[in-house]
Amino acid sequence: MEVEAGKGVSSCGRDPSAELDDDGRIKRTGNVLTATTHIVTVVVGAGVLALAWAMAQLGWIPGISVMLIFACISIYTYNLIADCYRYPDPVSGKRNYTYMQAVDAYLGGTMHVFCGLVQYGKLAGITVGYTITTSTSLVAIKKAICFHKRGHKAYCKFSNNPYMIGFGMLQILLSQIPNFHKLTCLSTIAAASSFGYALIGSGLSLAVVVSGKGKATRLFGTKVGPELSEEEKVWRVFSALGNIALACSYATVVYDIMDTLKSYPPENKQMKKANVLGITAMTTLFILCGGLGYAAFGDHTPGNILTGFGFYEPFWLVALGNVCIVIHMVGAYQVLAQPLYRIIEMGANLVWPRSVFINKEYPTKMGTLTFSLNLFRLIWRTIYVIVATIIAMAMPFFNEFLALLGAIGFWPLIVFFPIQMHIAQKQIRRLSLKWCVLQLLSFVCFLVSVPAAVGSIRAISKNIKKYKLFMYKQ
Repeated sequence: MEVEAGKGVSSCGRDPSAELDDDGRIKRTGNVLTATTHIVTVVVGAGVLALAWAMAQLGWIPGISVMLIFACISIYTYNLIADCYRYPDPVSGKRNYTYMQAVDAYLGGTMHVFCGLVQYGKLAGITVGYTITTSTSLVAIKKAICFHKRGHKAYCKFSNNPYMIGFGMLQILLSQIPNFHKLTCLSTIAAASSFGYALIGSGLSLAVVVSGKGKATRLFGTKVGPELSEEEKVWRVFSALGNIALACSYATVVYDIMDTLKSYPPENKQMKKANVLGITAMTTLFILCGGLGYAAFGDHTPGNILTGFGFYEPFWLVALGNVCIVIHMVGAYQVLAQPLYRIIEMGANLVWPRSVFINKEYPTKMGTLTFSLNLFRLIWRTIYVIVATIIAMAMPFFNEFLALLGAIGFWPLIVFFPIQMHIAQKQIRRLSLKWCVLQLLSFVCFLVSVPAAVGSIRAISKNIKKYKLFMYKQ
């Protein structure tokens, strides 16, 4: 993503500065629409298909209320993040190219380190989660065909591992894309596919409801009884909150998205519009998918309405929905991995600025395809994808892993840091009414995140105890 100043070479006597932005980098061309596309790509992930299960745990009133509350909080705090893209002035100040840089500028070094640990740890976790999601969907395609041919009670279980390995090999190739700006086309295709599988899942659920085969639902979710203890109900509610929290999150790449925007109108104004559009689209889909899925399956809503086989027919439509998930995961993996790649490569460049291995680019041509090869980028990104794939093969638990990622990232990245940066930027007086309200919001969100994380860890540990390493079959 880093582009050296002066690389915008002019032609035909044009002024080179006309092709450069105010920071000396090649002119950015992104706008509200492209930023919204990136947001949708990241936010409307396969986690949306787990929202029906989350709705089943919470019920109609708490479920819809939580989604709307999370959406309102997200719009507010992401707008605070947008105002902190430049320092100290949100319109004319110096750019912060990463979330960590913004935290460092406004809050100092200690918070900078804490932010980095949370942000890039979560990015790494999400790439593992997307590997799990992809393999789950690929196996679901095979199962849909198997059930169609042999009947719904046939033994149709397959290992996820070959599909994880294949996905990892594809991501090794795509990871050689040098920077985030090259991903707009991939991101657009991924965003379109995300709407595809969300609408397919919702449509299949709607068909069940309209046909009169929908199950009984409740205002406050699954009922405590012989099949569900009070303790288990509480833990499920916590995990459901984690699933919804993950669905709201794109803080890990928000500045990478902003760094694609043209300089006029001001980036923060463009990003605020994109935040509203993206989060509105996301919330509409969340309520649609979650509500219809719950109405279709009631207390027995599967963890993923397309891979949990609440639907068997039409098998081709179930398979198509899972194909859309796979296409989306291919693009979203890169949208989220590129910032992680970049921070490591920037660090290596700072430590070893004269290293040929780290910094030299080799122009390469394969047939009509011309690209630039960097040995450090090739080796380190390859190793990273391999490690992420191995971890996914060891812990292939879709709902639990997504809930944990959501719980870990929600409070610090979406609430705490934006609020603290806003207080520092606006110099809000300590113990003033606004200061107290902002800190109360942060504390309440913290109280939501902690039990959600604990509930997810508990669910993962329970699954690991009854599962042989690398031998999971879906």
